[in-house]
Amino acid sequence: MLASEALAGLAVEAGGYYVDATFGRGGHTSLLLQALGREGRVLALDRDPQAIAAGRQRFADEMRLTLVHASFADLGTLVPAHAHERACRGVLFDLGVSSPQLDDAQRGFSFRADGPLDMRMDPTRGEPVSAWLARAGLDEIRQVIATFGEERFARRVAQAIVTARRARALTRTGELAALVGAAVRTREPGKHPATRTFQALRMFINDELGQLERGLVGALGALAPGGRLAVISFHSLEDRVVKRFMQRESQVDPALKDLPLVPPGAQPRLKLIGRKSRPAPAELEKNPRARSALLRVAERLA
Repeated sequence: MLASEALAGLAVEAGGYYVDATFGRGGHTSLLLQALGREGRVLALDRDPQAIAAGRQRFADEMRLTLVHASFADLGTLVPAHAHERACRGVLFDLGVSSPQLDDAQRGFSFRADGPLDMRMDPTRGEPVSAWLARAGLDEIRQVIATFGEERFARRVAQAIVTARRARALTRTGELAALVGAAVRTREPGKHPATRTFQALRMFINDELGQLERGLVGALGALAPGGRLAVISFHSLEDRVVKRFMQRESQVDPALKDLPLVPPGAQPRLKLIGRKSRPAPAELEKNPRARSALLRVAERLA
């Protein structure tokens, strides 16, 4: 999704060092490697151990690639640890859940196939959604669904969850999808009633917005002057974080902007590159999941 646009935005140099912060199944990493020469290198990260395992099998003979099971929230320390003093020329984020995660019912991300109610991007850490739903209070559940899912029926959904768990614990995606479907009165055409609730629970249990904020800060610190930051997001909450971060870092510190001489530490650290990009109609025909994708690019200033 927006792969060619993202690579163009990164302005890939043949001998450069690049970070694919969201490896997935290696689509963007593969394109980066194709664009690089013998001296180029890629550091690819993913929270999902299955993604890393698949990547190590797919790229077993690729000496220019380093794969690490880690969160991009730790970019600030991961890049210096693996770059070996090479200048980082670009960082790419492709946010959200990957197609293999959605398509595997056992991961619990999808409301379209029954599976364990898990939703963790890293199943080795944290707690599954089912455990959180078993102990969270009504208001806490409502707030999560309203905030991260922007669900206007959040209270009805939360009440339905609390009522249902009195009889038995919610442990299956099918159970939750049916319960939400009964609680949500109307839905946008073409959308399943559980779409917003599942999105909210996934984002919450994985701390996706918090991870993103820390990852952007780490990427900015890791980039060399002239290096590019490219971020593909899939809904308004993600894009809002990215947009605000890039806007804030591309302006003089508001508290010091009226000084006759602005100190270096208050100068902009990013320059916005072009306008936001959306998928071309041809890509949307091939992949309807790309309909909400949005790309923003910025360049690190000296």
